[in-house]
Amino acid sequence: MSRVARALSVALLGAAVSALGVPAATAADGALLRLAHLSPDTPAVDVYVDSVADPDAGLVLTGVAYGTVSDYQTVPPGTYTVAMRTAGADPATPPALSATVEVGADTARTVAGVGNFADLGLEILEDDLTLPPSGQARVRVIAAAAAASTLDVSLSGGPELAQGLEFSGTSDYVDVPAGATALEVTPEGGAATELPVEVAAGSVYSVMVLDTSGGGLTVQTALDAASPGIVPVGGVETGAGGTAPDDVVPAAAERLAALGLVLLAATALVATGRGRLPRRGAPRHGSPS
Repeated sequence: MSRVARALSVALLGAAVSALGVPAATAADGALLRLAHLSPDTPAVDVYVDSVADPDAGLVLTGVAYGTVSDYQTVPPGTYTVAMRTAGADPATPPALSATVEVGADTARTVAGVGNFADLGLEILEDDLTLPPSGQARVRVIAAAAAASTLDVSLSGGPELAQGLEFSGTSDYVDVPAGATALEVTPEGGAATELPVEVAAGSVYSVMVLDTSGGGLTVQTALDAASPGIVPVGGVETGAGGTAPDDVVPAAAERLAALGLVLLAATALVATGRGRLPRRGAPRHGSPS
């Protein structure tokens, strides 16, 4: 038994060291599912994700505010129901919004609350985690600003990303030069605005155009994947709200979080021999942005 314990300790330590450098998991670990709140005038919500195959298993993210995109959750392939309730509402009350999403093996989906509150809907986005060519990044645009009925978006001095993209719409992915640059965002009938953005080589991003409290526009990036095929997995990142800068979470904190995730996952696999969503009796809570 002592040999087994030592071997297990070495395995856990090795996984932890790897996590300190690469805080993520790959789509090959199962289906990937994440959530986004992209409705400008909808208050914060609690989001419930339930497996149709196992009604006792579920995930809860609380206090999810406008502009929040959760990290991916690795889940068994299958059918899931996603329900949104006003933050703090009794889980037994009827949801304000619900939808069913099918996630297959080695696929990634983003379930986003979009539109204005009066006609709020859940949009299921198919995420392409295919990595771009060397020295480039891959991006798509999600129009989540009610101040713009349509948007034209291009990279400063680079390719066009979207033209006439309607509010609540999502563009195709486009390969772009990596590095610090700016997006030129032009709302219908308005003047072009240059908004700074930075995209790393070998990475895939969703770039959201959001309303600001002052009536203007801002952009926020969500990492979909990074070389070599890494995707962020975990709960909603703390402190990265709709208009918050992208560097709110320090690298050290990300690595510590990854360390905890790896150790917990390894322990669970040893104890149970398989992974599953947490039981509804002990839901996993994400920290809202």
